[in-house]
Amino acid sequence: MIVNPTMTGWDIIYHRAHALLAAQLGGQWRKKDSPPRLYETIATISHHDDLEREWEENILTDAGAPMDFTLDQNPAFDRLYLHIERALYRGRWVALLTSMHLSRLNKDLKGKNKEADRFLETQLAQQKQWLKELSITQQDADSAYDFLQWCDRLSLILCQQELPEDERALEISKAHDGQRYDIKQLKNGLISVTPWCFENERFTVNVEYSSLNEVKFKDNKTLIEALKKAPRNILEWTFVKAENS
Repeated sequence: MIVNPTMTGWDIIYHRAHALLAAQLGGQWRKKDSPPRLYETIATISHHDDLEREWEENILTDAGAPMDFTLDQNPAFDRLYLHIERALYRGRWVALLTSMHLSRLNKDLKGKNKEADRFLETQLAQQKQWLKELSITQQDADSAYDFLQWCDRLSLILCQQELPEDERALEISKAHDGQRYDIKQLKNGLISVTPWCFENERFTVNVEYSSLNEVKFKDNKTLIEALKKAPRNILEWTFVKAENS
Protein backbone atom coordinates (compact mmCIF):
# COMPACT_ATOMS: atom_id res chain seq x y z
CA MET A 1 0.00 0.00 0.00
CA ILE A 2 1.01 3.60 -0.50
CA VAL A 3 1.22 5.56 2.75
CA ASN A 4 1.10 9.36 2.79
CA PRO A 5 1.42 11.27 6.10
CA THR A 6 -1.17 13.88 7.09
CA MET A 7 -1.40 16.32 10.01
CA THR A 8 -3.48 13.82 12.01
CA GLY A 9 -2.43 10.43 10.72
CA TRP A 10 -2.17 8.76 7.32
CA ASP A 11 -3.82 8.57 3.92
CA ILE A 12 -3.67 5.04 2.51
CA ILE A 13 -3.95 4.09 -1.14
CA TYR A 14 -4.23 0.36 -1.70
CA HIS A 15 -1.96 -1.04 -4.35
CA ARG A 16 -4.86 -2.42 -6.36
CA ALA A 17 -6.38 1.08 -6.44
CA HIS A 18 -3.07 2.46 -7.70
CA ALA A 19 -3.11 -0.21 -10.45
CA LEU A 20 -6.63 0.79 -11.44
CA LEU A 21 -5.47 4.41 -11.76
CA ALA A 22 -2.59 3.22 -13.97
CA ALA A 23 -5.11 1.43 -16.18
CA GLN A 24 -7.24 4.58 -16.43
CA LEU A 25 -4.17 6.48 -17.63
CA GLY A 26 -3.32 3.76 -20.14
CA GLY A 27 -6.84 3.86 -21.50
CA GLN A 28 -6.40 7.54 -22.33
CA TRP A 29 -3.37 6.96 -24.57
CA ARG A 30 -3.71 8.04 -28.21
CA LYS A 31 -5.10 4.97 -29.96
CA LYS A 32 -3.11 5.24 -33.18
CA ASP A 33 0.15 5.09 -31.20
CA SER A 34 -0.92 2.39 -28.77
CA PRO A 35 1.24 -0.64 -27.92
CA PRO A 36 0.43 -4.16 -29.19
CA ARG A 37 -2.72 -5.83 -27.85
CA LEU A 38 -3.83 -2.65 -26.08
CA TYR A 39 -6.90 -3.93 -24.24
CA GLU A 40 -5.21 -7.06 -22.93
CA THR A 41 -2.29 -4.88 -21.85
CA ILE A 42 -4.60 -2.49 -19.99
CA ALA A 43 -6.21 -5.50 -18.29
CA THR A 44 -2.74 -6.53 -17.14
CA ILE A 45 -2.04 -3.02 -15.85
CA SER A 46 -5.30 -3.06 -13.89
CA HIS A 47 -4.49 -6.40 -12.26
CA HIS A 48 -0.69 -6.40 -12.01
CA ASP A 49 -0.83 -5.66 -8.27
CA ASP A 50 -3.51 -8.22 -7.39
CA LEU A 51 -0.86 -9.93 -5.26
CA GLU A 52 -1.29 -7.18 -2.67
CA ARG A 53 -4.00 -7.98 -0.09
CA GLU A 54 -3.43 -5.49 2.67
CA TRP A 55 -6.25 -6.72 4.91
CA GLU A 56 -4.69 -10.22 4.97
CA GLU A 57 -1.03 -9.32 5.53
CA ASN A 58 1.37 -7.82 8.05
CA ILE A 59 1.30 -4.12 7.18
CA LEU A 60 2.68 -2.63 10.40
CA THR A 61 6.22 -1.29 10.85
CA ASP A 62 8.23 -1.94 14.00
CA ALA A 63 7.40 1.62 15.05
CA GLY A 64 3.65 0.93 14.84
CA ALA A 65 2.95 2.88 11.65
CA PRO A 66 1.31 1.63 8.45
CA MET A 67 3.99 0.10 6.20
CA ASP A 68 4.54 1.78 2.85
CA PHE A 69 5.24 -0.67 0.02
CA THR A 70 8.76 0.73 -0.39
CA LEU A 71 9.67 -0.68 3.06
CA ASP A 72 8.66 -4.25 2.24
CA GLN A 73 11.82 -5.75 0.74
CA ASN A 74 11.20 -9.45 1.34
CA PRO A 75 9.52 -11.10 -1.66
CA ALA A 76 7.70 -14.37 -0.95
CA PHE A 77 8.44 -16.31 -4.11
CA ASP A 78 5.71 -18.88 -3.55
CA ARG A 79 3.22 -16.01 -3.77
CA LEU A 80 4.87 -14.65 -6.91
CA TYR A 81 4.53 -18.02 -8.64
CA LEU A 82 0.87 -18.17 -7.61
CA HIS A 83 0.22 -14.64 -8.85
CA ILE A 84 1.54 -15.51 -12.32
CA GLU A 85 -0.40 -18.78 -12.33
CA ARG A 86 -3.61 -16.90 -11.54
CA ALA A 87 -2.86 -14.40 -14.30
CA LEU A 88 -3.19 -17.30 -16.73
CA TYR A 89 -6.93 -17.30 -16.06
CA ARG A 90 -7.04 -14.07 -18.09
CA GLY A 91 -4.72 -15.41 -20.77
CA ARG A 92 -1.09 -15.99 -21.70
CA TRP A 93 -0.53 -12.37 -22.73
CA VAL A 94 -1.54 -11.16 -19.27
CA ALA A 95 0.60 -13.87 -17.65
CA LEU A 96 3.53 -12.94 -19.90
CA LEU A 97 3.49 -9.24 -18.96
CA THR A 98 2.91 -10.08 -15.29
CA SER A 99 5.89 -12.43 -15.38
CA MET A 100 8.03 -9.76 -17.03
CA HIS A 101 7.02 -7.26 -14.36
CA LEU A 102 7.82 -9.52 -11.42
CA SER A 103 11.10 -10.49 -13.06
CA ARG A 104 12.11 -6.83 -13.34
CA LEU A 105 11.19 -6.13 -9.71
CA ASN A 106 13.41 -8.98 -8.51
CA LYS A 107 16.28 -8.84 -11.01
CA ASP A 108 18.64 -7.21 -8.50
CA LEU A 109 18.50 -10.39 -6.39
CA LYS A 110 20.09 -12.44 -9.17
CA GLY A 111 23.20 -14.17 -7.90
CA LYS A 112 22.43 -13.21 -4.31
CA ASN A 113 19.55 -15.53 -3.55
CA LYS A 114 19.14 -19.10 -4.84
CA GLU A 115 15.36 -18.89 -4.62
CA ALA A 116 15.45 -15.69 -6.66
CA ASP A 117 17.71 -17.34 -9.24
CA ARG A 118 15.26 -20.22 -9.65
CA PHE A 119 12.35 -17.82 -9.95
CA LEU A 120 14.05 -15.67 -12.59
CA GLU A 121 15.17 -18.71 -14.61
CA THR A 122 11.67 -20.20 -14.48
CA GLN A 123 10.09 -16.95 -15.62
CA LEU A 124 12.49 -16.53 -18.51
CA ALA A 125 11.67 -20.05 -19.73
CA GLN A 126 7.93 -19.44 -19.38
CA GLN A 127 8.15 -16.14 -21.18
CA LYS A 128 9.93 -17.75 -24.13
CA GLN A 129 7.29 -20.48 -24.23
CA TRP A 130 4.38 -18.01 -24.21
CA LEU A 131 6.01 -15.87 -26.90
CA LYS A 132 6.33 -18.92 -29.11
CA GLU A 133 2.79 -20.14 -28.46
CA LEU A 134 1.31 -16.69 -29.15
CA SER A 135 3.53 -16.02 -32.18
CA ILE A 136 4.61 -12.77 -30.52
CA THR A 137 8.01 -11.19 -31.05
CA GLN A 138 10.16 -10.21 -28.12
CA GLN A 139 10.05 -6.66 -29.46
CA ASP A 140 6.24 -6.53 -29.21
CA ALA A 141 6.33 -7.96 -25.69
CA ASP A 142 8.96 -5.43 -24.63
CA SER A 143 6.91 -2.61 -26.17
CA ALA A 144 3.77 -3.60 -24.25
CA TYR A 145 5.74 -4.00 -21.04
CA ASP A 146 7.36 -0.57 -21.46
CA PHE A 147 3.84 0.84 -21.75
CA LEU A 148 2.78 -0.97 -18.57
CA GLN A 149 5.80 0.37 -16.74
CA TRP A 150 5.11 3.92 -17.97
CA CYS A 151 1.50 3.83 -16.77
CA ASP A 152 2.61 2.31 -13.47
CA ARG A 153 5.21 5.03 -12.93
CA LEU A 154 2.79 7.85 -13.79
CA SER A 155 0.23 6.46 -11.35
CA LEU A 156 2.87 6.23 -8.62
CA ILE A 157 3.91 9.85 -9.18
CA LEU A 158 0.33 10.90 -8.53
CA CYS A 159 -0.35 8.52 -5.64
CA GLN A 160 2.93 9.28 -3.87
CA GLN A 161 2.37 13.03 -4.24
CA GLU A 162 5.61 13.53 -6.17
CA LEU A 163 4.44 16.38 -8.40
CA PRO A 164 6.93 19.28 -8.05
CA GLU A 165 5.81 22.78 -7.16
CA ASP A 166 6.12 25.95 -9.25
CA GLU A 167 5.26 24.21 -12.55
CA ARG A 168 8.56 22.34 -12.57
CA ALA A 169 8.65 19.29 -14.83
CA LEU A 170 9.32 15.74 -13.63
CA GLU A 171 10.35 12.93 -15.95
CA ILE A 172 7.89 10.03 -16.00
CA SER A 173 10.01 7.63 -18.07
CA LYS A 174 10.41 6.57 -21.65
CA ALA A 175 7.33 4.84 -23.00
CA HIS A 176 6.96 2.04 -25.54
CA ASP A 177 7.66 4.51 -28.36
CA GLY A 178 11.09 5.38 -26.96
CA GLN A 179 9.96 8.94 -26.23
CA ARG A 180 10.70 10.64 -22.92
CA TYR A 181 7.65 12.17 -21.24
CA ASP A 182 7.52 14.82 -18.50
CA ILE A 183 4.69 15.75 -16.17
CA LYS A 184 4.01 19.01 -14.40
CA GLN A 185 1.26 20.59 -12.35
CA LEU A 186 0.09 23.95 -13.63
CA LYS A 187 -0.64 26.94 -11.39
CA ASN A 188 -4.37 26.28 -11.72
CA GLY A 189 -3.94 22.73 -10.39
CA LEU A 190 -4.39 20.99 -13.74
CA ILE A 191 -1.85 18.42 -14.93
CA SER A 192 -0.07 18.33 -18.27
CA VAL A 193 2.26 15.83 -19.93
CA THR A 194 4.83 16.84 -22.55
CA PRO A 195 4.75 15.82 -25.32
CA TRP A 196 1.00 15.22 -25.22
CA CYS A 197 0.30 11.53 -25.84
CA PHE A 198 -3.38 11.14 -25.02
CA GLU A 199 -6.44 10.78 -27.25
CA ASN A 200 -8.38 13.67 -25.73
CA GLU A 201 -7.14 17.16 -24.90
CA ARG A 202 -8.72 17.03 -21.45
CA PHE A 203 -9.71 14.15 -19.16
CA THR A 204 -10.01 13.30 -15.45
CA VAL A 205 -8.78 10.23 -13.56
CA ASN A 206 -9.21 9.28 -9.91
CA VAL A 207 -8.19 6.95 -7.11
CA GLU A 208 -9.79 6.06 -3.77
CA TYR A 209 -7.92 6.48 -0.49
CA SER A 210 -8.66 5.72 3.16
CA SER A 211 -7.93 8.24 5.93
CA LEU A 212 -6.58 7.17 9.32
CA ASN A 213 -6.69 9.65 12.21
CA GLU A 214 -4.13 7.81 14.33
CA VAL A 215 -0.38 7.93 13.96
CA LYS A 216 0.50 4.69 15.76
CA PHE A 217 -1.21 1.31 16.16
CA LYS A 218 -0.59 -1.29 18.86
CA ASP A 219 -0.64 -4.29 16.52
CA ASN A 220 -1.35 -5.40 12.97
CA LYS A 221 -4.92 -6.50 13.74
CA THR A 222 -5.77 -3.06 15.14
CA LEU A 223 -4.44 -1.36 12.01
CA ILE A 224 -6.40 -3.66 9.69
CA GLU A 225 -9.61 -3.05 11.61
CA ALA A 226 -9.00 0.70 11.48
CA LEU A 227 -8.47 0.52 7.73
CA LYS A 228 -11.69 -1.40 7.21
CA LYS A 229 -13.64 1.23 9.15
CA ALA A 230 -11.79 4.26 7.78
CA PRO A 231 -13.71 6.76 5.66
CA ARG A 232 -12.91 6.63 1.96
CA ASN A 233 -12.37 9.63 -0.24
CA ILE A 234 -11.48 10.24 -3.87
CA LEU A 235 -8.47 12.02 -5.30
CA GLU A 236 -8.94 13.42 -8.80
CA TRP A 237 -6.52 14.81 -11.35
CA THR A 238 -7.55 16.60 -14.52
CA PHE A 239 -5.07 16.42 -17.40
CA VAL A 240 -5.01 19.07 -20.11
CA LYS A 241 -2.97 19.56 -23.24
CA ALA A 242 -0.66 22.53 -22.82
CA GLU A 243 -0.31 25.03 -25.65
CA ASN A 244 3.24 23.97 -26.46
CA SER A 245 2.62 20.20 -26.28
